[in-house]
Amino acid sequence: MNLINQILTGKAGERLFLLGNEAISRGLLEAGVKVATTYPGTPSSEIGDVLSQIAKRAGMYFEFSVNEKVAIEMAFSGSVSGLRSFVFMKHVGLNVASDSFMSTVYSGAKAGFVIMSADDPSMFSSQNEQDNREYSKLAHVPMIEPSNPQEAKDFLKTAYEISEKFSIPVLFRTTTRVSHQRSTVELSGIPDTSGMKGMFVYDKGSYVDLPSNSYSLKERLVKKMREIEKFSNTLGINKLIENGANDVGIITSGEAYNTLMDSLNENNLRADVFKIGMTNPLPSSVLFNFLNSHERIIVVEELDDFLEESVRALAQENGLSKNINGKMDGYFPYSHEYNSDVVSLGLSKILGFDFKIPQPMVEISDLPKRLPVLCPGCPHRATFYAVKRAVKMAKLENVIYPSDIGCYSLGSYPPFEMADTMLAMGASVGVATGLAKTTDQRIISFIGDSTFFHSGIPAIIDAVRNKSVMTLIVLDNRTTAMTGQQPNPGVPIDGVGELSYEESIENIVRSLGVENVVTVDPYDLKSTLLAVSSALRYEGISVVIAKRECAILRDNRMRREKTWKTFEIDQDKCTKCMRCVTTFSCPAIYMDEGSVKINPTLCDGCGVCAEPYVCPYRAIKEVVPVAD
Repeated sequence: MNLINQILTGKAGERLFLLGNEAISRGLLEAGVKVATTYPGTPSSEIGDVLSQIAKRAGMYFEFSVNEKVAIEMAFSGSVSGLRSFVFMKHVGLNVASDSFMSTVYSGAKAGFVIMSADDPSMFSSQNEQDNREYSKLAHVPMIEPSNPQEAKDFLKTAYEISEKFSIPVLFRTTTRVSHQRSTVELSGIPDTSGMKGMFVYDKGSYVDLPSNSYSLKERLVKKMREIEKFSNTLGINKLIENGANDVGIITSGEAYNTLMDSLNENNLRADVFKIGMTNPLPSSVLFNFLNSHERIIVVEELDDFLEESVRALAQENGLSKNINGKMDGYFPYSHEYNSDVVSLGLSKILGFDFKIPQPMVEISDLPKRLPVLCPGCPHRATFYAVKRAVKMAKLENVIYPSDIGCYSLGSYPPFEMADTMLAMGASVGVATGLAKTTDQRIISFIGDSTFFHSGIPAIIDAVRNKSVMTLIVLDNRTTAMTGQQPNPGVPIDGVGELSYEESIENIVRSLGVENVVTVDPYDLKSTLLAVSSALRYEGISVVIAKRECAILRDNRMRREKTWKTFEIDQDKCTKCMRCVTTFSCPAIYMDEGSVKINPTLCDGCGVCAEPYVCPYRAIKEVVPVAD
């Protein structure tokens, strides 16, 4: 039985080796969640990948929403209809959802409502590393932070209990290392929720955030948070690890707890540790006792000084004169995720023991640079190649390339270097519109299909409305590729694999008032080149939709259909012009002892390199299979 089926069918007491995100998926089942929504974003994506396969069998409604704001509104609707609901997203997704998120906290919850933010310290797959713990203070919402997959599953049930006890949404915050950590998880039972249906009951004043209602809802919210603060002192998810060290007490939470414990063990240090599971509101009574019983307090946390600020305030409010060390006095960094070396270095400065971060066995500078690259056969490579050639043919100079969030962000690297701005989902079109008004330069903007649906449409309306002169390239690879090939509204299946309506990007763009629209297959370089060249001559907003499925999807399909093929270099015809290596830059093409070659294990047979626009000497040919 595969692991995903075991997540659904595993019995209480069984143990599975799960990612944090997989454990969260199981936790949703154990908590009796009936509605789950998301817009895919790493490091939260695996939850959706699991739910897309098991939700129907589990009796749960699940969807990949068009964006995070819609996702949170869908999940809120489930809660106020009496069904436990869950919405999850990466940290920047909460920015998109924040307008509705802030108001749902005022309105409150009926059935349990949990909002997960997966933060990304060190920005492994994100444009920033914002600390979404700050949202809990901004919104006045309780927040829970697990440290490992077992807690990720178990703490979810606590989150739902708090949500229902106080009729309030709960923010559930993970980080990349918690979401992607894998460990053994002991399962609990799954309640029988079959036959449960939602029923919305009108509650005057609660769900209509007019100023007259919100005035009193804010006061109700403040009162709830005071009650939750008292309740937090009794929660078992706040954990005291006593080592008989009355002189040193360390306060921590989330993933920082794991690196802290590694550091203490590696350096043979003794300290009492207070690991906080509910980090807003803090368990002030228990925390005060911890502060009062230790001479020196150290706060270890990633990113902002969220806990440290509250700890210092609590000490000051209660007249405690304590040595409190952390980020605010420079012992720990504000940026990037921690490892045991970073924590050990900070502790050594505070506690006065010798520690130096070990030097790597190989200096980073000695390693060859390996820039991120688009996959072999990626249709975006062909599109970038055609656009760059069209710009050169048109003899355009000082072209500006606003780009967006997705696989095509790799177009910022050589040889294409076509990303001058990159802010947030959908921002490429808005930035392009602005640049078209503030400069006389030609603007060529890039956006993906999923991002187009997510937040690109309003900006196109603005561009049309304000008569901007720009070219928009919609890179339609028929999926949400960067986060794992999840569906979007432009494909004919929904989040659980059922047939659904397929939105037409071309029809939508035309309906918004764009007159110059053309759809091309980027594997056909000639047609793509002609389309882009024509678009660049148009004095208005022109849209070129480069439509071709993601190479990963194409490869899987061709293997199923047994139509797989590869290409090779005819050394007799190859002039070593290097266009295929340096200008087209497919990772399957390489130099070997002075000859250009194609790696057959990397080549996926797209054939674009064989077109005369890449190889004018016709030196690249399809490999003819040898008959058995």
